[in-house]
Amino acid sequence: MASSKFNGSASAPGKSEFRNQKPKPEDRDESELLTVPDGWKELGFSKEDNPRGLFATLFPKYREAYLKECWPLVQKALNEHHVSATLDLIEGSMTICTTKKTFDPYIIISARDLIKLLARSVSFEKAVRILQDDVACDIIKVGSLVRNKERFVKRRELPTLMVPYCLIGPKGSTLKALELLTNCYIMVHGNTVSAIGPFSGLKEVKVVLDTMQNIHPIYNIKTLMIKRELAKDSELRSQSWERLLPQFKHKNVNKRKEPKKKTVKKEYTPFPPPQRESQIDKELASGEYFLETSQKKRQKMEAIKAKQAEALSKRQEERNKAFIPPNKLVVKPKEASTETKIDVAAIKEQVKKAQNKKLGALTAEEVKLKMEVDAKKKKKK
Repeated sequence: MASSKFNGSASAPGKSEFRNQKPKPEDRDESELLTVPDGWKELGFSKEDNPRGLFATLFPKYREAYLKECWPLVQKALNEHHVSATLDLIEGSMTICTTKKTFDPYIIISARDLIKLLARSVSFEKAVRILQDDVACDIIKVGSLVRNKERFVKRRELPTLMVPYCLIGPKGSTLKALELLTNCYIMVHGNTVSAIGPFSGLKEVKVVLDTMQNIHPIYNIKTLMIKRELAKDSELRSQSWERLLPQFKHKNVNKRKEPKKKTVKKEYTPFPPPQRESQIDKELASGEYFLETSQKKRQKMEAIKAKQAEALSKRQEERNKAFIPPNKLVVKPKEASTETKIDVAAIKEQVKKAQNKKLGALTAEEVKLKMEVDAKKKKKK
């Protein structure tokens, strides 16, 4: 009996341990986890799955006129999903609630997001997309991220020369680029940023938070563009993209002004500085300590008189400077230039020719030519 009890007690914990052991996910094939069994279909919703819910939200006064116009369209869109909607202009609120015919359990959440977007100045045409199954929305609160109100407006609105970090960009170019890359509709209004689009795009819209933290959106736009191109490649789709994505470092441009007078630190020494000499020590070294009071006074008077004499001599020299004549300027005679020598004989000949020549008279060569011409004419006759 003892042996049977012993064997039973020994075998019991072994069985329990074996039963508690769960198959590890590593032992399973990945194909079993990823593949969907044949004939399986997603279960649909029926009228039996009737949810019950009610949501209400307030809207600002300037949205009253627009909501009054588009409210029939809102009711028509919600009636298709059997959700009732009421607009209270006195309290300034919108209310939605389910009916007996409502069977989609998530439609009440989508309807709640619809009235929230309408209150945040999103147009009805854009907000109705939230009722689709593959579309979601996200309202990002940006006002509390920046304490300074002026800085918040500059980062949100159009850029200036001093503040290039902005969300909207010049003529809305930054916002358009984000919309194209994320496939989402983005609207900046007041202290919030509303985004409508697919779930994958809403994750990337979080770039807005980096922009409000003084990081330029162009860096995130570049990374989104690279991710978009990498997703097209079938080989790189399953690999890590960390080595391919750019890594931008934050550089602080505003440097601290350096002081004009820089204090140079002395070399550290473990020993204390030498003790300064007292007045008595100086008098002992010079021997003045052993002199009498009358002798000390005489030395002081002599030192004062010596200083006065030096000052007088300096003052006298400055006064005498005005009476000293200036130095005479010595004019050096110019040396005759021997480079160009004048030919006197050539000049005389030119003068003689000019005297012999009368005004309007012909030269000797011209006279000879004229005589030859006249002789030829006579011979012809």
